[in-house]
Amino acid sequence: MEVHEGERLCGKWRFSCGLYSYSWRDVFTWRLLKTILMGQVLSLLICGTAVSCECLVKAGVETPMLQSFFNYALLLLVYTTTLCTRKGDRNILQILRTKWWKYLLMAVADVEANYAVVKAYQFTTLTSIQLLDCFVIPVLMVLSWFLLKTRYRLVHFVAVAVCLLGVGAMVGADIVAERHQGSTNDVVLGDGLVLLSAVLYAVSNVGQEHTVKNLSRVEFLGMMGLFGTLISGIQLAALETRAVAAIKWNLPIAVLFAVYALCMYALYSFMPVVVKVTSATVVNLSLLTADLFSLFCGLYFFDYTFSTLYIVSFLVITVGFVMFNAAPTYSALPQSGSGEGEDEDDGAGPAEVAADLAAESASDPRMSAGGDAPGAETPRAAL
Repeated sequence: MEVHEGERLCGKWRFSCGLYSYSWRDVFTWRLLKTILMGQVLSLLICGTAVSCECLVKAGVETPMLQSFFNYALLLLVYTTTLCTRKGDRNILQILRTKWWKYLLMAVADVEANYAVVKAYQFTTLTSIQLLDCFVIPVLMVLSWFLLKTRYRLVHFVAVAVCLLGVGAMVGADIVAERHQGSTNDVVLGDGLVLLSAVLYAVSNVGQEHTVKNLSRVEFLGMMGLFGTLISGIQLAALETRAVAAIKWNLPIAVLFAVYALCMYALYSFMPVVVKVTSATVVNLSLLTADLFSLFCGLYFFDYTFSTLYIVSFLVITVGFVMFNAAPTYSALPQSGSGEGEDEDDGAGPAEVAADLAAESASDPRMSAGGDAPGAETPRAAL
C-alpha cells in the first residue's frame, strides 16, 4: 500500500514537471471510450437538428427563433417546473433572488449564439461557417484559463491544432465535392455573425461548466428554460411574426419541427452530464464531428457528393481528441468539496453515468492524490 501511494505521489510530481509518460494502456481506457461515445452522441443530436433545419429551409420555412423557442419551452416545462417543487435555499425563488442576473447573461449568450449562426447562412458560405465556427475552442480555452482557472499543457494545444487540421480536411472535401451552400450576399457580415456566435457560445459553455460542476444540472437547465423562453419569445414576436404566419402547416412540417425541438432538448439535457465529467473544451472538440455526420446524412437526403477526405477528417479529429484526453488538465484553484454538485433531482440515467465515470477516475493510474482525471477539472470557486 505504501508503495502504491508512493507511486501516486511520484506520479503527481512528474505531472507537475510535465515529465510523466503514458503507456498505451494508460491512454486507451474504458473511460476514454465512454468519453468519445458520449461526445459522438452529442454530435449525432446536433446532426439531427442540422438535417431537420435544412429540410425546413428547403420547405420554405426559415424561423430559427421559433425553433429555439420550442426547445427552451420544453426545458421550461421539465426543469423549471422541477425547480419550482424544491424547498429551501435551492428553490427557484431563492435562486432568482441571488443569481438571476448570471443566468440571464448566460441565456442571452445562448439564445443569440443560436440565432447568429443560423442567420449567418443568409450572408456567407458553409465553408466560412465551418472554419470560423471553430473559433469557439480557443475562446473557450482562454475564458476557462481566466475564469475557471483551468491550466493546459503543451499537448492540449497540439491536440486542438490537430482537430482544427481535421476540420480543414473537411472543408477541403467540401471544395473538392463543390458543395457550396449558404450565400455570398455580404460575406463580411456573415463571417462576423459566425465569430460573434462562437464568442457567445464560449461564454455560455463556461457558465454551464461552472454551474454543473459546482451547483447542479437541474438548476442550470431550469434557469436556461426560464430565461431562454422569455428572451426567445420576445425576439420571436419582434422578428418572426410574419414568417411564422406564412408557414403552410402540414404533417411533414410539424414532424420536422418536432424532430428539431426534441433533438435540441436531448442535446441540452445530456450536454451538462458530459461537461460535468469532462469539460466544456472536450465537449466542443467532440462536436467537431457533427458536420461530418450531417454530411453523411446529406449523401442520402440531399444527394451530396462523397469524398474520402471526409473519412480522413473524421480520423484526424478523433486522433486530436484522444491526444487532448491523454493528459489531464488541472485547476490553479485548490480542490473543494462537491457541495451541491450532486443533484438528487438529475435523474437516474445521467447520475449513474457520472457516478460510473467518477468511480473509474478514482482507480485511474494517471490520477494523482487530489488531482484531476484526464480531461476533467476540479470544482471551481464561484465566478
